Amino acid sequence: MPEDSIDHINFEELNRRAISQPLVSHIYTADPSAHVFNGKIYIYPSHDIDAGDAFDDLGSHFAMEDYHVLSMESPEDKTAVDHGIALHVKEIPWASKQLWAPDAAEKDGKFYLFFPAKGHDGIFRIGVAVSDAPTGPFIPQPEPIKNSFSIDPAVFKDDDGTYYMYFGGIWGGQLQRWRNGTFNGEQPESPVAFLPEAKEPALCAKVAKLSDDLLEFAEAPKDLVIVDDEGKPLLQGDTDRRFFEASWMHKHDGKYYFSWSTGDTHYLCYATGDSPYGPFTYQGRILEPVAGWTSHHSICAWKDQWYLFYHDSSLSKGITHLRSVKVTAIRYDKDGRIIPIRPYL
Repeated sequence: MPEDSIDHINFEELNRRAISQPLVSHIYTADPSAHVFNGKIYIYPSHDIDAGDAFDDLGSHFAMEDYHVLSMESPEDKTAVDHGIALHVKEIPWASKQLWAPDAAEKDGKFYLFFPAKGHDGIFRIGVAVSDAPTGPFIPQPEPIKNSFSIDPAVFKDDDGTYYMYFGGIWGGQLQRWRNGTFNGEQPESPVAFLPEAKEPALCAKVAKLSDDLLEFAEAPKDLVIVDDEGKPLLQGDTDRRFFEASWMHKHDGKYYFSWSTGDTHYLCYATGDSPYGPFTYQGRILEPVAGWTSHHSICAWKDQWYLFYHDSSLSKGITHLRSVKVTAIRYDKDGRIIPIRPYL
């Protein structure tokens, strides 16, 4: 349910029709990245705070300043436990503001929190912080990951123990400003400046293998290309399907599933491939639009069932930048396609 329809929503009725309810209600949470660590589900969301800024298409009102970690004993739980602040922007030497959607990973008993933030120069970079516990506190590295840029890091561990980061987001995520390999800081400051034309191939999410210590890229980031049934890259004007932000990767029955948000058209979509690098063939939608402008998710297996963690603005009754994390089951058909989910019955 995009922003332009929010004023007409009866939120009491919407919440009665919702297939799931917020996992926490004492704070606003968004962009959930869910993982199973040590037999428990841990969720790494961004923390929405009403900063009083007007809504704009660059995301200036998303002024989040810290991260909380949530946990659940099972996806069937009605609520999650909030373990408090795990990292604050004041603790990050290189960052100035906007701790947007994070992710986490575990290796050899250490836990890694990956996060985007704007540096003091106003450019988004991706940082990493380390902890001995999945709930933190996380100690940030003094500098962002070298050669990182844009937003929405998602870290995937493949079956052979290799870790990959998927990242990027257009408009306020600045991905379009890196089309030539360096940041284009020229005006105008418009969300559509520097984007390809509608009939050109869409901008791609990026993928890079991580170093053994998970603190740096082991290679230069590559384009993650999404193609149609004919093997042609999706076009920038194909706004119901093309990549906007919110990368996620999971593996089901030997196939790689890359999923993302279409942003201004409000869908969660997915594509499948035979390699963590792709190419990925578009398959369809995972989630229809939710109340609120954005859609951002993760997909996590618990025992033999897969779950979608997502958010909407139903608790805040439509204030776009005050969202709440939810969870619902994912189901696949006999061909491995995800059965699309309607967030409200």
